[in-house]
Amino acid sequence: MTAAGRPAHGGLSIGAVLAQLRPEFPDVTISKIRFLESEGLVRPARTTSGYRQFSAADVERLRFVLAAQRDHYLPLKVIKEQLDAADRGVPPATPSPRLPRGLVSVDGLPGPEHFATGAEVRMTREELLAESGIDKTMLAELEQYGLIRSGAAGFYDPDAVMVARIVRAMTDFGIEPRHLRAFRASADREVGLLEQIVLPLYRQRDPEARGRADEVVRELAALSVTLHTLLVKAGLRGVTGG
Repeated sequence: MTAAGRPAHGGLSIGAVLAQLRPEFPDVTISKIRFLESEGLVRPARTTSGYRQFSAADVERLRFVLAAQRDHYLPLKVIKEQLDAADRGVPPATPSPRLPRGLVSVDGLPGPEHFATGAEVRMTREELLAESGIDKTMLAELEQYGLIRSGAAGFYDPDAVMVARIVRAMTDFGIEPRHLRAFRASADREVGLLEQIVLPLYRQRDPEARGRADEVVRELAALSVTLHTLLVKAGLRGVTGG
């Protein structure tokens, strides 16, 4: 067994596979590869010690899956159907028209990496007021309408500062915190939908399940924000006549 966890005679370790895929797919992670394995899109062999052994064919399957997601935004179910058909010798169907690359980053929209949990930063009420430039009255309104919420210990996170700054800018247009309750309700509904999808993963006893769940949450969050933004843009075209 090599130091990298790769059998001396056999396939590639998951780390070696990641190194091969990263140049073409910079966002791929070990958690992503494990998730695709759990969904049956790739089935690496295992050593008697339980180490994964990826073959060259496995790597090509992963490359196909990642390209189909990136270039055509195909659901995993459709990709798996295409792979299963290829395994049976059925020619692949004509791929969907290629969608614009980088859809999630259009106009600076966040990608999955923006939803990764970093080191926890806790801010006091006074620090929040100083960083955001709002006063105690506005903060009270933001909390009243659920736009800002402190943690159990009464601290705030950096996102609360951005929310406060954005709302303060919107007040220049005559919009008050009470007018923004619909934003909170909409966000809660989106979170509720994503929660239904990922909770089964978080409840699994497999220690790798949390990594897969975190990966899914980040990807779905980025897609959700992108969809919301595009729908708003489409609605505004009807208002402006553009």
